[in-house]
Amino acid sequence: MYDHIGLKVSNLDNSVRFYEAALAPLGYVLCSKDETGAGFGPKGAPALWLYLHKDLKSEGAHVAFRAPDHAAIEKFHSDGVKAGGRDNGGAGPRADYSPTYYAAFLIDPDGNNVEAVCA
Repeated sequence: MYDHIGLKVSNLDNSVRFYEAALAPLGYVLCSKDETGAGFGPKGAPALWLYLHKDLKSEGAHVAFRAPDHAAIEKFHSDGVKAGGRDNGGAGPRADYSPTYYAAFLIDPDGNNVEAVCA
């Protein structure tokens, strides 16, 4: 539904490290990076943009990424935690969302709620 999303980040290197690790199991890669920002998505088609904003005061956003299967969601969560994300709900079914909803949630280095989901 969306073409791209932009998030402000306070430390570009920390955010790139987190998103590289968390998004790799979902098939997304770092497409571009300079001193002011970075873009992630399928190779050659960035759809998530990170913009450096050193004095960031954020209440956070929620971004959900479609995952191909449960294993990718589990790896998204474990690799994301290892790369500096905080657990906000481990990989598992979310029957209260729908009978087939399977997801994991992380808080990125800037307080955004990042989800991987397949349903």
